[in-house]
Amino acid sequence: MRQRKIPMRMCTGCGEMKPKKELVRVVKAPEQQDEGGKPLPPQISLDITGKMPGRGAYLCRNPECLRLARKGRRLERAFSCKIPEEIYLRLENELAGQSGEGDHE
Repeated sequence: MRQRKIPMRMCTGCGEMKPKKELVRVVKAPEQQDEGGKPLPPQISLDITGKMPGRGAYLCRNPECLRLARKGRRLERAFSCKIPEEIYLRLENELAGQSGEGDHE
């Protein structure tokens, strides 16, 4: 029986190639407009399921990788937009709350 290929992705923070299931996807939702036709600010969030629509970048479940990506502005480069400070803070909180859930070994 042929072994299935494991999809690999690169962490935006540390730059290591890891299996996709070990990483968390950060997604920038497709651009939206308000009633007047003005573009709304980008919606950036953690995508735990990996199925949300939009441009994705991957991070290790380690808060240190988010810090490295923030310091090097790697997420801003991946999404081609400026990321406000409050989005980074929300991502840190979500990553900290999410990282403690599945680590029972």
